Amino acid sequence: MSRIVIFGAGGRAGRTAVAEALTRGHDVTAVVRDVSRYQGPPDARVVAGDVLDAAAHADGADAVISAVHQSGADFFVRAAQSLTAAGARRIVVVGLASVLPTADGTLLMDTAGYPQEWRDFYLAHAAGVAALDGDWAVVSPAGDFDHDGPRLGRYRVTAADAGSRISYADLAIALIDEAEQPRHHRQHIGVGWFAEDSPSSFTG
Repeated sequence: MSRIVIFGAGGRAGRTAVAEALTRGHDVTAVVRDVSRYQGPPDARVVAGDVLDAAAHADGADAVISAVHQSGADFFVRAAQSLTAAGARRIVVVGLASVLPTADGTLLMDTAGYPQEWRDFYLAHAAGVAALDGDWAVVSPAGDFDHDGPRLGRYRVTAADAGSRISYADLAIALIDEAEQPRHHRQHIGVGWFAEDSPSSFTG
């Protein structure tokens, strides 16, 4: 059993990561801004906190996971610095597909037709990745979430692809895999379902 601290546990990605970690028997601390609004699994230790003061809850943790997203040009850089300073053995961050390379090496955000109105947000994410230090991995959907998708219990690591999809529950599997038994070091990876796992193949 490892001690895993999850920041942003009030959001959907954070809640599903909490659930996956608990299922595997880990000691989980769920960090949220407002404990009274927490709707995640009740077996976690739930505390009020902020990723910008990660050491307050993550000191001595085996792994920290950040599923926090906020606006602001320097937020992700400050979060990366805070997570690094907390001293956990392993840092795993929920990232953004926009700043992942596609199969030909072009960043997804630079491909034809990709939405540009949030480009400053994409670049802020990229700056946050660059600011991480220590043993870290950034894990993001290779394209986007299937918001109503089921937990299939599998995923693949793949290049960015705007058409790729994965459920929150299967992203959580990838997050906890990287916290438990790191395979990607100082890398941003994309994860998605296999071709046969497309939403049209679900039968219920």
